[in-house]
Amino acid sequence: GSYYSRFKMALAGMMKLATPGFFAVRLASTSAASTFTIKKPFVGHHLETLPSLETSATGEELLKYYKQMLVIRRMETMAAESYRAKLIRGFLHLYSGQEAVCVGMKAALTDEDSIITAYRCHGWAYMNGWSPKAILAELFGRGAGCSIGKGGSMHMYAKKFFGGNGIVGAQVPVGAGAALAHQYLGQPNVCVSLYGDGAANQGQVFEAYNIAKLWNLPAIFVCENNKFGMGTSASRSSANTKYYTRGDYIPGIWVDGMDVLAVREATKFAKEYALKNGPIVMEMETYRYHGHSMSDPDTTYRTREDIKKKREQDDPIAAIRARIAEAGHATEAELTAMEKAARAEVQADYDAALAAPEPAMDQVYNHILVGEKAHNVRGCDSLTYYSQ
Repeated sequence: GSYYSRFKMALAGMMKLATPGFFAVRLASTSAASTFTIKKPFVGHHLETLPSLETSATGEELLKYYKQMLVIRRMETMAAESYRAKLIRGFLHLYSGQEAVCVGMKAALTDEDSIITAYRCHGWAYMNGWSPKAILAELFGRGAGCSIGKGGSMHMYAKKFFGGNGIVGAQVPVGAGAALAHQYLGQPNVCVSLYGDGAANQGQVFEAYNIAKLWNLPAIFVCENNKFGMGTSASRSSANTKYYTRGDYIPGIWVDGMDVLAVREATKFAKEYALKNGPIVMEMETYRYHGHSMSDPDTTYRTREDIKKKREQDDPIAAIRARIAEAGHATEAELTAMEKAARAEVQADYDAALAAPEPAMDQVYNHILVGEKAHNVRGCDSLTYYSQ
């Protein structure tokens, strides 16, 4: 498809390898499946079985996951640079380091499954169909943004993707409601509700657990444990840091959130379980490379050496790259070419997003009232008002 057309073009332009024989061999190797062993075992809570540690993936699947993670990483890096240049204002929570979670989970879900997350949502918006241009334009406050430039970093939505929510933990009971909708309508789908370790102690999370279990809703509650809730480590904020057990009467599973294949297999297992038995809690142990948000100096609760060590020893992109190369689905030179192509793709989208116009002025009073005209809509200060 279009993905492999771009893959061929990148290799042709950067490596001078565009010969029919080369691509016939290479595409044959990407269609073959390889077997892999998940390195860090799953850990269960009130579960009689766990996913197998042996899994398989084709080269095509692995290269797809690799490209998706590359694009998310580069998009977030450019967003960080733009924030420092004051091209982006307000809140900006970046997903760098956690890419394997959204990529692996989406690989196990269908487009009819529902997803809701917190404010670290750019990667999820991309995985739910938005281009880097639409996401970056939203961050720049441009009309080409996925929320018409009016939502910003924390408010991005797509079909069956309910955000992007700015209130800590508030998305979890909403996700339980989406699971109820699937159950009520008799649909073979689940709702995945994601939250961080910092939100795991919210009362509304436990209320959502309770009603989900009472009604055996097809709900998957996912704690993305990136080790820090703002500037507070998990061990200082939570009496029980085994977040996969926090559902008590709800079964849970611990997953290496830095391994895209582990995430994919665990999510397949969780979806099957939830559809048959009701809710399940997943803990994705991961790590964020940036501060809680870009306003976080990220120096008081961990060191630069801590982050560097994690990047060197447990980076999700480096891990899948190594698997692809070891299985012979692509060479190091080809993988480097793909990385360059991903960077070029994001750069082109970045330039287009930055050049896009701001939202039209009539957007000031759109999406407020249904069937009525909006009057005296306040602007950025107490002296500015707009009327339709």
